[in-house]
Amino acid sequence: MDEIRRAQEMSVAGDRAGARTVLEGLWDSAGDPLHRCSVAHYLADLQDTVADELRWDERALAAFPDLTDERTRAYDDTWRARAFLPTLHLNLADVHRRAGHPDLARHHLAETTAALDALPGDDYGAMIRDALVRVRDALAAGSTAPL
Repeated sequence: MDEIRRAQEMSVAGDRAGARTVLEGLWDSAGDPLHRCSVAHYLADLQDTVADELRWDERALAAFPDLTDERTRAYDDTWRARAFLPTLHLNLADVHRRAGHPDLARHHLAETTAALDALPGDDYGAMIRDALVRVRDALAAGSTAPL
């Protein structure tokens, strides 16, 4: 996970291409569901096209079923696997909205809403809930623009 943090820092510093290279290298060796889910999730945010972002968001969600609470607790005792679902589905809702797939966006918004109870009541949970409202409003307005 140290390499993931390093890639995140690179991205924040403006080196998206460098961060993408680090994470793509990790993807090739990420056999652990937590790493696969995390790497794909972060790689989605670093893509230059909506289509590529969608592929990585789909990979992140595909890694989720193998993720267990035991594995997430081994990394951080406060984490629970199900808490990943709202974020994963929200990202898919937003990318499908931007790709012009409103039905798929609505499906993933419904999945996000169904999993909201898994979010912690902290700043992270509030951020995801706020983002859900923004994506829902943009979808209702027919917007495909980035938020």
